[in-house]
Parts: sequence; C-alpha cells; structure tokens
Amino acid sequence: MTAAAGDIEKAAEVLRGGGLVAFPTETVYGLGADASDPAAVSRVFQAKGRPPTHPLIVHVAGAEFLDGWVEKLPEPARLLAERFWPGPLTLVLRRGPRVSSAATGGLETVGVRVPDHPVALALLSAFGGGAAAPSANRFGSVSPTTAEHVRAELGEAVDFVLDGGLCQVGVESTIVDATGDTLSILRPGGVPREDLEAVLGSSLEVPATSPIRVPGQHPSHYAPRARVVLVEPGQIAAEAERARELGHQVGVFLPPSQQSAPEAHAVVEVPASLAEYARGLYGFLRELDRKGCDLIVASLPEEKGLGLAIANRLRRAAGPRS
Repeated sequence: MTAAAGDIEKAAEVLRGGGLVAFPTETVYGLGADASDPAAVSRVFQAKGRPPTHPLIVHVAGAEFLDGWVEKLPEPARLLAERFWPGPLTLVLRRGPRVSSAATGGLETVGVRVPDHPVALALLSAFGGGAAAPSANRFGSVSPTTAEHVRAELGEAVDFVLDGGLCQVGVESTIVDATGDTLSILRPGGVPREDLEAVLGSSLEVPATSPIRVPGQHPSHYAPRARVVLVEPGQIAAEAERARELGHQVGVFLPPSQQSAPEAHAVVEVPASLAEYARGLYGFLRELDRKGCDLIVASLPEEKGLGLAIANRLRRAAGPRS
C-alpha cells in the first residue's frame, strides 16, 4: 500500500464533505463519492460526462456493512460474497433506503461490492459509508489502472487522488444479477464464470441484454481514441497491411500464436497468461494511443476464464464500428 495514513484520512474527509476521490481497487481506479449524497453523486456523472441513467456501483468495506445499502442478501448471493469478497465481484440486489436514487440511475436495484485493495479498504473503513464509484475516466473511454491515468484524463475534476500503484486485476468486476431465483452474469469481469459456477453448483447465463442496467452495457465502451478492428488471429497480418496501405497508423495486438509481427506503426505482444493480459489490457490500448495509432487490429482470446472478460472489453472497445 503506497498511500500514507494521512492521505487516507484526508480522502475520507473529502468524501464526507461531498467531494470526489479517485482511489485504487484491484480492478481499476474508481471515482468515488458518498453514495447517500445525491449532490455528491451528481458530481461523479458531471466529471465523467456519464448519462445519469447509467447506475454506479456502491463500494463498502465488508459484507457486514451492507445494512441499509441493500434490502437483503439472498442465500446464493451470500455464498458468492463469502467466497469472492473482498474481490472483483459485484452483486446486483434490491436497493436499501440508504443509497441515493441518483447512484442507481433511478432503478430499484443497486450493485454492491467489497474491493480487494488495501488502500480502498482503508479509505472505506475511515469513511464509514459507501462510495459510489465508477471507473475514474471519461465515460466510454479506456479505464484507468494507474493514478497517472486518472490525473491525465480527469485533472481538476477530482478533488483528491489516492495512489495505490498499478491495479493487479486490470479489468472491472464481474457483475451478477442476484435479484431473482436464477442468477446471471450481466458483465463478465475479474471473477471467471467457471469459478462462480463452481460455488453455486449450477451454470450461469451471460445474456446479451438485460432489463437491469449496469456499467459496461453501452455499445461503445472502454474505447481508445484509435478505432479498434477485430479479426480472426490468422487475419491480423493481412488486415494490418490493408489498413497501412490505406494510410492508417496501425497498431497491432500480436497474439501468442503469431510468431512474427506484421509491418505496423506499433506492436503490442499479447501475454500468453490471461491474467497478465487482463492486467495490461487497458495499458496496451493507452500505449497505442500514445504512439499515435489511429487504428488497432486485434483478435479475441478464447472465451474461457478471464478470456471472457477480455473479449467483452475488446468488443465494447470496437463498438458498432468494427
């Protein structure tokens, strides 16, 4: 943990005063506000340029602090919380009276989680409440995994930035709808579907659409400035060459199966480890933006384990353009 105790207390005071604090989690950096304060929550939407109907996730210091934030914790949700909290799992439950309707986008449900990062947990404990916190970046753009990313993108819109180093998971939490008898995954993330299914003893669907709005459902999301084009692994070289001939500054995500890199403006070698790939994904996208690429050619990993979350992020980054 790199944040000093004095910084933690100062950040907690900012939250209590209705301010905005960027803080690290194991997934990405969050932009936090007091989840019970409508005016503070409204500042989050303004800072991000986020539609007010797009709900936020409430972060608490532990499952024992859920009182008032949710109506109840059903048995399947309790099983998942016991196994994966603290960790990159968000449970969507019926909202309690403590959470501002501004944080839920006007819905009667709320996403809650306990982050697995010492700085985040220290902040939440010192604050003593719940922090409504989406990723600390402009809406729809690449999520931040370092404090430097936050400062570069949001600047003075954030009242205080807690630096906790590089986020170790690198993609956002898995969001599970636990409001009914049948659970489903509304957003793949840092907890693989297979791990959830092992705890529940049943399969989980990943529906293409849901009546419950959650973060990450926008058609274009997690997107760099460069256009992202998705192709089959064997087509990467040909697509990169075609784009280069059309005058593009091409960036390439080179998968482990490819032995030689195509001619391109910049190349990122994708790690063979899915955990390393997830941890570096947003940094890779930012790197190719920084190097001046205007088009990125990539392929999807096998959609197992963290590969499902990585594929989800790349599809959203490509959006309807690809």
